[in-house]
Amino acid sequence: MLDELFLETEEKMQGAVDHLRHEFSVLRTGRASTGLLENIKVNYYGSLTPIQQVANISIPEARLLVIQPWEKNMLSPIEKAIQASELGLNPINDGQLIRVPIPAMTDERRKEMVRIVHKMTEDARISVRNARRDANESIKKMEKEGELSKDNAADGLDQVQEETNKFIEKLDELMKHKEKEILED
Repeated sequence: MLDELFLETEEKMQGAVDHLRHEFSVLRTGRASTGLLENIKVNYYGSLTPIQQVANISIPEARLLVIQPWEKNMLSPIEKAIQASELGLNPINDGQLIRVPIPAMTDERRKEMVRIVHKMTEDARISVRNARRDANESIKKMEKEGELSKDNAADGLDQVQEETNKFIEKLDELMKHKEKEILED
């Protein structure tokens, strides 16, 4: 019974870590990353399709993305989709492929990005704490209904807290890594 609860709680906490990792992957730093284009969709024969599904994206240099569409007629829609996004990127279409230079970030922009990273991390911490709260309430309810002894309930609460600490540490490591990536050029 407790094992199921621990598993469910761990899955929720891992979900918060995975979500933060994904959020960080699409956050623009001074470096090129295919994740930057992850949320951009292009009109492909009447349906909005992610760029990754209509083109090959590569990173030949630290500050350059190269997009090679599988069909030449997709050059213009891809270029327009990138320009219309809120990434502030200026794609260059040479008739064969699209080059997307990634401009260096200003110090002010870096500080703003660090603030965004901290907020995203705090949101993820709140998700982990909510999972802890739910698990603790379930354990207390089981104890109250006589399904768990007082000692087992106390051990369960301790185990939930240990898991919480472990996942909060993971979130903090992700935050420090992303912060370092933003601040160094």
